[in-house]
Amino acid sequence: QVQLVESGGGLVQAGGSLRLSCAVSGITFSFLDMGWYRQAPGKPRDLVATLASGGSINYADSVKGRFTISRDIAKNTVSLQMNSLNPEDTAVYYCNGRLRSRNYWGQGTQVTVSS
Repeated sequence: QVQLVESGGGLVQAGGSLRLSCAVSGITFSFLDMGWYRQAPGKPRDLVATLASGGSINYADSVKGRFTISRDIAKNTVSLQMNSLNPEDTAVYYCNGRLRSRNYWGQGTQVTVSS
């Protein structure tokens, strides 16, 4: 059974930082294209950052220069370092793993940025 478990969300003041982590089990982690998505209340789920199995990385324009996605293949984890947070970053953040046509999702972790 494939499982993705996020951790690291919380409440932070504007300008602060948080680091999200996603632990993956039940599948060969290095085969996965990984990503972080977020969903604010009343809005669709949006892409934040992706890290392909081959190592290429992409970011949404809104987070470029502030967020960094990385992975530790030995620990089967993908992380999202978030700096210079602002209230518009408030959302539930979801970890995603994709292998061919299959998508796997974590349960989400809440990030709240106060002004």
